[in-house]
Amino acid sequence: MPASPLPAASNSGAGHIAYNLSGIAIIVLMMAVGFAYMVDMAGRDGTATDAGSDETITQTIGGRDLAIPESWFRYGEQMRPGFVNQVDLEMSVILPSLDAPVPVTVTVTLLPRSRARASSVLLDAVYLHQFDEGIVSGVAGLVGKPLKYGAGYVGETVWYDALSPNPFVAKCADPVEADKPKRCLRTVQLGSGLAAIYGFDAAALPGWRDFDAAMAQRLETIGAL
Repeated sequence: MPASPLPAASNSGAGHIAYNLSGIAIIVLMMAVGFAYMVDMAGRDGTATDAGSDETITQTIGGRDLAIPESWFRYGEQMRPGFVNQVDLEMSVILPSLDAPVPVTVTVTLLPRSRARASSVLLDAVYLHQFDEGIVSGVAGLVGKPLKYGAGYVGETVWYDALSPNPFVAKCADPVEADKPKRCLRTVQLGSGLAAIYGFDAAALPGWRDFDAAMAQRLETIGAL
């Protein structure tokens, strides 16, 4: 009879073991669920980021509706739908004719064409009468002419294609800060009734033959052509 309690003790020990195993199983299950949740959230975050980069804002400029990706806007305060007088964008393009084709960052201001004169028009109407003596070399296919200091131009050079009836023209200026690159401006009239003012580093000038086509391809995607 004294031995009779032993089975009860064995049952109690087995119960504790089963209880502990059940607890461990629950903990493992909770950890697995938590890990799966983290993976799912990470995937959702990645999807949201990708989707956000593709979000567009519709703006109307000069009667033209443009669907502009949010990532193209230079200034956050311009990221609103509706009618606007102009919009300032920034994008990258590849110019294959550069010796080392790398993405070139170009700032773009879009506005009604009545508010901007094309660089090719300015060449004959303004720049030609302000050319200084001498020629600046360094860009194959383009003629570089410095502008007169006395006319209000300081360290500015006009680069143009002298062989084309509708020439590529860009005006480049020395930087205000010594460690900054020279910057160039080029204005074109678009067939949509808009004008585009391009800003880019002078290092991109050797790729001028590809420039307008590359920019047109980008602007076409938002409806600016």
